[in-house]
Amino acid sequence: MARTLLLGDEIALPVNTGTATSFSSATVVRLVNTSGNPQVVTVVETQSGSGIGSFTMLGSTTELLEKNASYCVFASSVDVKGTKVGFTG
Repeated sequence: MARTLLLGDEIALPVNTGTATSFSSATVVRLVNTSGNPQVVTVVETQSGSGIGSFTMLGSTTELLEKNASYCVFASSVDVKGTKVGFTG
């Protein structure tokens, strides 16, 4: 059974590409949408960089996002929180 290893503090995702975060070079980020509304999560190469992709995160859900360590993430609302994680077991 896989378990989640916390590797950082939870933060509210930035809401624009200029302040997007790599979560200290995380390769896996646990995301939670604390709102009941859908929110768009976007991955970019660097802060203010080219877009890699985006997805709509349904309200009141969690996702594990795998990304390159240098890629940065932002969301359409601060209701999306993120934490750098890894896996054990």
